[in-house]
Formats: sequence, C-alpha cells, structure tokens
Amino acid sequence: MAQLNFGGVSENVVTREEFPLKKALETLKNETIAVIGYGVQGPGQSLNLKDNGFNVIVGQRKGGASWEKAKADGWIEGKNLFDIEEACQKATIIQYLLSDAGQISVWPTIKKHLSAGKALYFSHGFGVTYHERTGIIPPKDVDVILVAPKGSGTSLRRMFLQGRGLNSSYAIFQDATGRAKDRVIALGIGVGSGYLFETTFKREVYSDLTGERGTLMGAIQGIFAAQYDVLRANGHTPSEAFNETVEELTQSLMPLVAENGMDWMYANCSTTAQRGALDWWKKFRDASKPVFEELYKEVAAGNEAQRSIDSNSKTDYRVKLEAELKELRESEMWQAGQTVRKLRPENS
Repeated sequence: MAQLNFGGVSENVVTREEFPLKKALETLKNETIAVIGYGVQGPGQSLNLKDNGFNVIVGQRKGGASWEKAKADGWIEGKNLFDIEEACQKATIIQYLLSDAGQISVWPTIKKHLSAGKALYFSHGFGVTYHERTGIIPPKDVDVILVAPKGSGTSLRRMFLQGRGLNSSYAIFQDATGRAKDRVIALGIGVGSGYLFETTFKREVYSDLTGERGTLMGAIQGIFAAQYDVLRANGHTPSEAFNETVEELTQSLMPLVAENGMDWMYANCSTTAQRGALDWWKKFRDASKPVFEELYKEVAAGNEAQRSIDSNSKTDYRVKLEAELKELRESEMWQAGQTVRKLRPENS
C-alpha cells in the first residue's frame, strides 16, 4: 500500500503495479466467486473476473431477462450460471450485486449460505450502513468487504476491453478470517480497477448518494435544463442551445478536464471564455452549496435511503420509472440531443 498526497492530504491507495494481477490470482486461487445479480454492476465485474482468469460463476433468478442476458454474454447454465441459491452454495466469496431493494428481499436466502470463513462482497455500502432499515446484518464469522468502481458496470467493462482501469474505492467492514484485506484488494484488481483507494462502508454510501444526486446526475441535469431553457427563451434554436449546453461540454471540454485538470482546460480556452468562467464559477458554487449541504444532511439522516427503499420496493416502480425517463427522453433538449448525436462525424 502506498501513501499518496492529494492536495496536501495523504491517502492510502493500492496500484496495479504493487498488487499485480498475478498476485491477485494467486491470492484467490482456491476461491469460487459467485456474482449474484446481473444488472448494473454484475455483467462488467463478472466478465472482467472471468477474462482475468478467476474462478467465477453467476447467480441469477432463472428465466428472467437478466438470466437471458447472462446466457447471451456467454455464461452457460449448469457450468457457470446457476440460480441464486445454488451459486451461493458453491461460492467461497459472494459478490452481492443486486440492486439495494433487491438485496433486501433476497437477503434471507444469502444469509443462510454465509458459512464461517466465506466472504460477503458489496459494491455499495447501502445495505450494511443502513442495516436498521434494510435488515442486512452479516454473521460475525464471515469477511465483509467492498469494492466500489467509480462508474457504471458498462464503463468498467468498456475500459477493461480498452486495456484501461476504472478507479475504485475499497473497504473492510469485518475481517473474520484475517484475509479480508488480501481478498478485497485481489478482487478489486480482478474486476478491473485502475487504482484502489481506502474508504469505509459509511463514507462510500454517503459520498455515492450525494454524488449521484449531485454533480454526477441530478445537479448536472438540473443545470443543463436551466441553461437550455434560458437560451431557448431568449430566441436561440434547439441546436444552438443544446450544443452550447451539452455537446461542447461532453465532447470537447470534459475530456480536457479528465486529461489535465480544470486549470489546464481554462488555460487552453479563449481569453474571453477564461475571464467569464473565472468570474462566474464562485457565484455558481455559492448558489449551489446550500443545496449540497441540504442533500448531505438528508443522506446522513437516512432519509434518502428510506425514500429509495420505499420507492424501489413498490410493485409499480418500473412503470413509474419509465414515465419519469420518458419525460426526460421526450423533452425538447434531449430530443435535440438525439439529432445532434446522429450528426457527429463518427455517425456520418
């Protein structure tokens, strides 16, 4: 483990150089990894583990859409694709990658197969941190560990196939065997992490819920919509409004930020853009910071978790979700986006 300096603060990180794939394979050579769930994270993590040479199987409800997706991805029923209960029986490490609501409903099945010495792996601290709401309380004689890729399972897989890694956090909630750290780092390397940084289950879920509702998804959509609406209200066309709001950000500026940082991106824009950005960014910070403070308090109080549990557990959740996504999809801004994407050179 290395200590790296991040803006004057030291953090513990693990790189692929100090814990190479060969070491990860040796660490888990006698383990059977069962990936339970084949939704958001399951496909990317399981396929990366398989391609990296680990002994991995998939557990999923038989006959459902995700079961068929797993088969389409090359998992073979009876060989490395099983129903959830059989996969748990075979596993020494259970990667619990169902949705948060799914984890609550399936927990009694998982718990009865957590015999002493096994490891229970999460990619989200939700179930364990909010155990009073979820009922997920692992037995004391199993390792409880977490690897949380900082992106979707789709991104994790895509970057793996490109020979790249997606950074992940890792945490140990319970070390029953004395091997929890080696297990979690080996799994982090196996699923395709770039580097691994240390956290706790609580910090992971607090930051994750805040980020999803904030700059990663909720806030960015709100900012997009606000700027687009202002431009349209002042006579700008849908194409102009979308390009100035979304397309230039995602296709031109954000890649520069990712490569070299915000200051470098500013330095490589026009002097007019530099001046305006430097004059206005603190106003946006000051306007949005109270919203983020409110959001974090709601996350820490468990209110966001409860809202998610209540909503996602309802039988009509998918119907209501589709209605909300339809509203986004059919908004003028994202209809304009569909047209703009078709006009990109790579699609010509």
